[in-house]
Amino acid sequence: MIDEYKTISHHIGEGIYTEKRSKFLAFSHFVENVDDIKQLVQDYRKRYYDARHVCYAYMLGHERKDYRANDDGEPGGTAGKPILGQINALELTNVLVIVVRYYGGINLGTGGLVVAYRQAAREALDNAEVITRQVEEQVEYNFTYPMMNDVMRIVKEMSPRIVSQTFETNCSITLSIRKSEAEQLRERLAKLSFGE
Repeated sequence: MIDEYKTISHHIGEGIYTEKRSKFLAFSHFVENVDDIKQLVQDYRKRYYDARHVCYAYMLGHERKDYRANDDGEPGGTAGKPILGQINALELTNVLVIVVRYYGGINLGTGGLVVAYRQAAREALDNAEVITRQVEEQVEYNFTYPMMNDVMRIVKEMSPRIVSQTFETNCSITLSIRKSEAEQLRERLAKLSFGE
């Protein structure tokens, strides 16, 4: 079971590529969902309202199955695909790369565009911090207050991240743990219930 993936940190990677007076400004972002992406693309379109094109590509999910490439008016396949190609070359996910183009008055041709978008995207990714994250699974557990010490001992031993917890007459805890360890955590907590 593969339970880790490569992505980038929250630090924005930036790149710039110039060809025949056209300027390509590239930005790489960590993203978790399509709503984040829509918001970021909208923000860049507002910030660079005078640019000719705001092209982008993204990859989402640890299985790397949710992706999109957008040429934003450039000839088909000359912008979004080369950007996505750089994300794929580094095997990254949960990444959005936006490339803003200011037209310099000289046409670059489809080959020139592909090179420019690819280079700008690569520079933005090279200037980002690549990190490895674990695929996590959430485990919820309900228990009675007298079981608190036993539950917290397991939490201390297995080191899951505590997402939420409620300690009243009936207690509940939601834990997030590496996917490959989730079943073991469930089994250990279930044994506590049988011991009641």
